[in-house]
Parts: sequence; C-alpha cells; structure tokens
Amino acid sequence: MRIMLANFTAMVNDAGGLSKVTCSFANAMSKRGHDVTVVYSDDKKGDFFFPIDKTVKCYNLRHYEGNDFKYPVTYKIVRELVRPLSKTYAKSVNNYFVSEHLLGNLQRILKNNMPDVIVSFQPAASKNFILDLKSDIPVITMSHGDPEDYFHNYPKKEQEAVKCSAACQVLMPHFVNAIKSRYPSTMVEVIGNVVPQYERQANLLRNKDEYKIIFIGQLVKTIKRPHLLIKAFVNLADKYPQWKLEIWGAENRKSYKAYLQKLIDNAHLNNRIFIKGITHDVESVLYNGDIIVLPSSGEGFGLAAAEGMSMGLPAVGYKRCTGLAGLIEDGKTGYLCDDGEKPLEEKLECLMSDRNLRYTMGSAAREAMKQYSSEYIWTKWEELIRKVVKKK
Repeated sequence: MRIMLANFTAMVNDAGGLSKVTCSFANAMSKRGHDVTVVYSDDKKGDFFFPIDKTVKCYNLRHYEGNDFKYPVTYKIVRELVRPLSKTYAKSVNNYFVSEHLLGNLQRILKNNMPDVIVSFQPAASKNFILDLKSDIPVITMSHGDPEDYFHNYPKKEQEAVKCSAACQVLMPHFVNAIKSRYPSTMVEVIGNVVPQYERQANLLRNKDEYKIIFIGQLVKTIKRPHLLIKAFVNLADKYPQWKLEIWGAENRKSYKAYLQKLIDNAHLNNRIFIKGITHDVESVLYNGDIIVLPSSGEGFGLAAAEGMSMGLPAVGYKRCTGLAGLIEDGKTGYLCDDGEKPLEEKLECLMSDRNLRYTMGSAAREAMKQYSSEYIWTKWEELIRKVVKKK
C-alpha cells in the first residue's frame, strides 16, 4: 500500500515529539512492506534529527524541484502580532502561506506518488488535500492533543476538513466525544503513541550516592513549564541533599533558558540542578533516574512521562493536563497534583522520602505502559488504514 504522511511543520534537526512520531510512523510502515512518503514544510534544508529509513521518500514543500519558498518575515510579524488577540487568525496566516505559495508543489508531489491514503498530522494539512486540492484520496486526520481545541482555536475551514476526513485518530478515549458530539458520522479511532518497551528497568531499590529527578521536554515556559519543577525542587533541596534535578530538552527561547539558569543561580544549586540540553540516549538518562516529572499545562500524550514510566519510574504531573491524566493513575503509577508550585513540591516529597513507594509505583507504571507497545500500536494503525482504503 502507498501511504503518505503529511506533517506540514519543521523536521530538519527537530527533536520535538511530532518529528519523532513522524519518523517512527514512517519507519514502522516501511518495515511492514508499505511504500511510504513523508511530506513536510521547513525553511531549512538538511537531515532529520531522528533516523529515517532509506526506503522512505521525503519531500520538503518549501524546497522542491528547484522551487524554493521561504516563509516571509512579514508573515511572521503579522502572525505574532495577532496571536495574543486571536489564535485562530494566527493559524490562518500559516494557511494563507501554504495556499498561496505551496499548493503547486503539493499537487506535484501528490501526482508523482499517487498514495492510496494520506495520514495528515494537522487539520491544516487535511484542509489542503480535501478542500484546496479537492483530492479524492482518503485522509486520516491525526490528533496530537485534545481535539476540543479544534473548535475554539482553529479556522472554520480546518474544522470542516476534520468533518470531511475519512477518519480521525485521537490519542485517548476521553478525546473521542469532542469530535463525535459535533460530527456523529465521522469515524473516530483511539490509537495512542508508541512507548518504548525497555528491556532493562531502573533499579529503584538499590542504595546510591545520589538520586535523580528527570525532566525531558522542550524548554517552553507556557506549556512544558520546567520553572515550576525547579522552584519545587529548590524548596526541598536542603531537606534531601542526595537528590539532583536534570532538565533535558531543546532550548525554545534564549530568554527563558536564561530565566531557568537564574533560578538555579539564585538558589546556589548549580551543583544540584543541571540544564543538560538535547540527548540522543533517552534510555540511559531514564535508567539512571528515580522520578520522571512533567509539569506541563497541556499534553496530547505525555510521551516523556510515558517513556519514564516504561523504564520503571514513578511519574508526577498536573491533573489539569489531560494528556498526563490519561497516562498516570494517581496514587498507583505516580501522582497527579493540583496546579502550582506547592502541590508539585508535596507530591515530589512523597516520592523522594520513600524508596519503597518509588519502586512500587514505578513497577506499576512499567506494567501500565505495555499497552503502548510498538507491535500493538502500529497494528492498530495498519488496521485503520486498511479499513479506510477498503471503504473508499
């Protein structure tokens, strides 16, 4: 079968979760014998951060067959100026750029590859295929967060594309209703993200000279919020001198990274709290950890937390974050706390003070993550793709 993956975001040297899912999806389907194409949209040229199988054909919409389109600075200025006033209009600026400049490239790529099905990573990409190009190729629209957001912050045309999709995928069962309540006839399937099933498990019962709290995620103030974790740890540092905190992830804004470093400097904890940057060896980072924490305000599927849990680490997150609340079973595989610095501090201390509790919760977390094995998830995707193509 010919499968096209359409992720109209940056992919070149991008270490984000969306890039990781794109490469994993492409590699898995290719290994299962399918002809896979990836279409993306990036100002830069170069290699992906995550490995991609040589059999996968990759096309950059902004650099294709000698046609180069840079995202205009004027568009960026307009988009950022209107974003605080209207997220919907800010997204419309991006849509306008694709519609006005990139549809020709997209049409040629589509014609040259003739996919049987398109898996779209954004409603905006679905709009381009379904409404702009009026393609009759079935489109499966993926959701990487709570699809309720579609109906508050996405342009009407993107919502229409969701409705007209051959199927929509959501990450967790409680996300289904957002789409079905509005579009009862649209097919919706629940398929989670793949979580690595590590052969080894972190040994949380052994005596160590130091213990580690791990954060993995892009350093984004309004979403990932590692500053809350740093503040909570600072309040506990004197009481638990054997504990350290490692912050792993790509820098988003220099000013925010500087703010994080200032928090560390002011607390005189440069020898206990470390901003580590990007890692290509997440497994080793987790194996040497004791607790995984994601203080995010929002996640579609808290993959970093899930990977930590798969390693046997108890996880801590906020109740308000639906993408973590669906992964962490409060009091069994970790803790879900109320928002804010103090509630996070309290749940951290519960785990930092009790080694047996860490082990018990970590072992339960590892067991819970088995439902997201690659074999199971990719088989679910393959079944959905076949169902959609057969239906057409």
